[in-house]
Amino acid sequence: MAIKITGTGSYIPNNIEKNEDFIRHEFLNEDGSSINRENDIIIEKFKAITGIEERRYAENHLTTSDLAFFAAKKAIKDSKIDQEELDYIIVGHNYGDVIHNTEQSDTVPSIGSRVKHLLGIKNPKCVAYDILFGCPGWNEGLIQANAFIKAGIAKKCLVIGAEALSRVIDKHDRDSMIYSDGAGAVVLEETKDEGGIISHESATYALDEAHFIYFGETNNPAVKNKRRYIKMYGRKIYEFALNHVPTAMKSCLDKSGYKIEDLKKILIHQANEKMDEAIVQRFYKLYNLEMPEGIMPMTINKLGNSSVATIPTLYDLILNGELEGHEINKGDVIMFASVGAGMNINAIVYKF
Repeated sequence: MAIKITGTGSYIPNNIEKNEDFIRHEFLNEDGSSINRENDIIIEKFKAITGIEERRYAENHLTTSDLAFFAAKKAIKDSKIDQEELDYIIVGHNYGDVIHNTEQSDTVPSIGSRVKHLLGIKNPKCVAYDILFGCPGWNEGLIQANAFIKAGIAKKCLVIGAEALSRVIDKHDRDSMIYSDGAGAVVLEETKDEGGIISHESATYALDEAHFIYFGETNNPAVKNKRRYIKMYGRKIYEFALNHVPTAMKSCLDKSGYKIEDLKKILIHQANEKMDEAIVQRFYKLYNLEMPEGIMPMTINKLGNSSVATIPTLYDLILNGELEGHEINKGDVIMFASVGAGMNINAIVYKF
C-alpha cells in the first residue's frame, strides 16, 4: 500500500504580463528615492537574475478561490474519484481573496470552505481549511494530508496551492515584476500501488528571519493611502535559501533511503532562476557531485512566481506532457522542495 497522488490539475490565467509592460512604471527605492536607471536597464537586469520574461495575472473578475476551484475540479476529474468521498480539502495560500481594485483581503470564510462550496460538495464530513505557510504551503498541505491518511482518519484528500499575487504588489517596487497568479491541485489517497510519499522534512526559522518577507507600504511617498503590499529583503532571502534549503533537501533524501543518483527530477519552488539553480547545485555539492543537466524543470520564465501554486502547477504540466524535454515515468523518484515567508522550508521525496 502507498499514499499517492492519483489526480492533478492546474489553472494558468490567460492574461500575460510581459516584461516590456513594466517599461512605463515609476520604480523607486524603498526610501522613495529615484533609482537613477532607465526602466529598460532595470528590466534587463531583472530578467538576467530571475529568468522571468513574462508572468500570468488572473482575470479581473476572478479571485484566489476561483483559481483554486478551477484547479481542484481538474484534479478530481483526473483522479476519477467521487468528490463526495473527499475527507479533507486543504488549501495553501497567503493573501486570501483580494477583489480586483480593492484594498482588503477577504479570508472569511476560508478559501477551503469557498472551494468546497464552489465544487458543490454536500458531505459535511469533508473538512475544508487553509494553511498559511508561505510559498511552501502546498508542500506542507501534502505532508499534512499524508499524515491524516497514515493515521487512518482520512482516505482521500484534495490539496491545493493557489495565489493571486498580482492583487498585492506595489507597482513602484522592482520586485513586483517577480510575482504572478495561478493554482495547482492534487488528490492524495491510499492505493494498492507502491511508492508515493517516502519522506519529508519541514522547518521554520523565525528568530531572526521571520520578517524577511512582509507586508509594507508603497515605495512611493506621494501615495497617502495606508494600503500594504508584499515586500521582501531579496538579498537576505537569497543567502538564507542557499544556507538552509540544500541541507533540508539532503536530510529529506537521506531519510528516504534513496541515493542522490536515484533522483530523476527536483521540482523546486519557482522563485528566482539563479537562486533555484544555486540551491540545487549546492545540494549536489553536499554529495560531492555536480548538478545533472535537466534535473530541475523550470516554468518561471513564462509563468513567474505564483507562490504556493508553482510546484503543483509544474508537476501537472510535466505529467500532461506540456513541458518540453521533461517527463516523469512509473517508478521515478522525485523531490518537491520549497522556501518562503516564515521563513519556512520543506522537502518531500516522492516515488511516482
